[in-house]
Amino acid sequence: MGIAISPSILSSDFANLSAELSRIESADWAHIDVMDNHFVPNLTIGQPVVEALAKVSPVPIDAHLMIEDPDRWAPGYVEAGAA
Repeated sequence: MGIAISPSILSSDFANLSAELSRIESADWAHIDVMDNHFVPNLTIGQPVVEALAKVSPVPIDAHLMIEDPDRWAPGYVEAGAA
């Protein structure tokens, strides 16, 4: 296995996430940082947004779950389209 490129969407314009994803179509993955404001002191994207992004992403989605009890929530993110 070689090097994989997985740019994060955390610094994207959240009002234009679909357009932002189209900019990384040559990447291997789209990296999404999921934060719950409990495990880490930030709040970002949840399952509904991951599901919407998975429908329009030109590349597979890599979800980095920085959340409390990730074993409980991980299956939902997989069902939403994340890896």
